[in-house]
Amino acid sequence: MTAFRPCIDLHQGQVKQIVGGSLNDQGAKTNFVSTQDAAYYAELYCQQGLTGGHVIALGPNNQQQVLAALAAYPGGMQFGGGVNRENAASYLEAGASHIIVTSFLFENGDFSWPRLEQIKSEVGADRLVIDLSCRKTAQGWMIATDRWQTITHTAVDRQTIAELENHCAEFLIHAADVEGLQAGIDRELVSLLGDCCTLPTTYAGGARSVADLELVKSLSKGKVDLTIGSALDIFGGAGVTLAECVRWNQLQS
Repeated sequence: MTAFRPCIDLHQGQVKQIVGGSLNDQGAKTNFVSTQDAAYYAELYCQQGLTGGHVIALGPNNQQQVLAALAAYPGGMQFGGGVNRENAASYLEAGASHIIVTSFLFENGDFSWPRLEQIKSEVGADRLVIDLSCRKTAQGWMIATDRWQTITHTAVDRQTIAELENHCAEFLIHAADVEGLQAGIDRELVSLLGDCCTLPTTYAGGARSVADLELVKSLSKGKVDLTIGSALDIFGGAGVTLAECVRWNQLQS
């Protein structure tokens, strides 16, 4: 059943909420910069009994914060951002429940099955989350890598999802075009995920109120979870409180 999943987004060593489509090598349009560190949020999520959330490092200079968050909530958060074959296992050892991978799985815009096998051999499919974060194009939703700057040749569609489901434990999908805008979720994408995915799947992008949890539940037939970022009170938002999200989860269970 649809649940709220928490997040910690790190950019340049700080917990931030950004407009996803604006992220590039020079920076990003920022909605919120926290005075608290990543460990504070991890501890908060632990206290509230929130599971299945993710810590995402958007670019360099975030390692100290990542490790602090994972240590603060051992086994309680997934980690993604610059994960590759060489470092994946180290994040599990540091306390991540799963590792999240996107960019490593692509070479010159093409999906690399050998690379998927390599990282599976390091962490196991049961600890692997494949990130299908995407941008909308004339050809449909295409997976975007390198902090959502590079659009690959791989579509987020029924075929891709079916091919990948035997190789991972979960999917994570940021709709980069609406990420951070608080202008509503991508309804078509959520519906597609609900139709296609049989694994646990988390969608992020555009959520602005607790009503979006009900909307995702309806569109996905309860099969897709929702992350809320910029609209959340703990990230400076006015659309929904963390307490409301915790209450939602309690009512679903």
